[in-house]
Amino acid sequence: MSMDMNDHEDKLGKRLEGRRILVTGAAAGIGRSTALLFAQEGASIALLDRDKENLHVVAEELGGWAFPVDLTDDEAVTGAVGEAAAALSGIDGVVNAAGIMFQGLASEVSSKDWRRVIDINLTGTYNVISASIPWLIQEPSATVVTIASAAGLLPNAPGLTAYAASKGGVVALSKALAAELAPKVRVNTVCPGMVDTAMADGFRANVGNYALKRLADPIEIARTILFLTSHESSYVTGAALAADGGRSFH
Repeated sequence: MSMDMNDHEDKLGKRLEGRRILVTGAAAGIGRSTALLFAQEGASIALLDRDKENLHVVAEELGGWAFPVDLTDDEAVTGAVGEAAAALSGIDGVVNAAGIMFQGLASEVSSKDWRRVIDINLTGTYNVISASIPWLIQEPSATVVTIASAAGLLPNAPGLTAYAASKGGVVALSKALAAELAPKVRVNTVCPGMVDTAMADGFRANVGNYALKRLADPIEIARTILFLTSHESSYVTGAALAADGGRSFH
């Protein structure tokens, strides 16, 4: 079936009108920028994060709903997602932006730290998507966007083994879910390089490894997420899009 391009163009500027989207990691950084951009594009937003105070600030700023939760607690996530679905009258989009940065040589990283990185970055992402599936599959054009990392595509720096493993897992998880949930739900991954947030602290000197020679602004990553959430990417699923300023090839 061909798409009427005029109808598509008319939606630019309100590309998410009527969409009901859950955003994790929404208290700061990429998650916050994404939530604000999506609200501007017409979406109703439910916000998840463990930072209760800042989460409520963002929710008030964009007129959304805040659900403080530890994403590694699967039962708590199931409850929060259910509450979000009730507030939004359904869920037809998920953005998984919650995560942590971690640095440490494999010979020195404790099993406790390893599990913490995997639990937050990979298992937390899985928990949110799994809990959202009952609502997503009810919608004909639902979307999931996960946030991995350029390190998950090309782990070429020492001290990032645990982090790269967690983000590489997010890429593989997303591809597997894209196959499992098709054709109703599109699942894609954004793989940023360094972004100008608190997570980049301690890594800013590495900008020379990037073709564009700078960090990304969070809004640049949010716009990439918007593309994968909007109808503009209607024939894209299972993709891992490097939004990394050229790190992956440079």
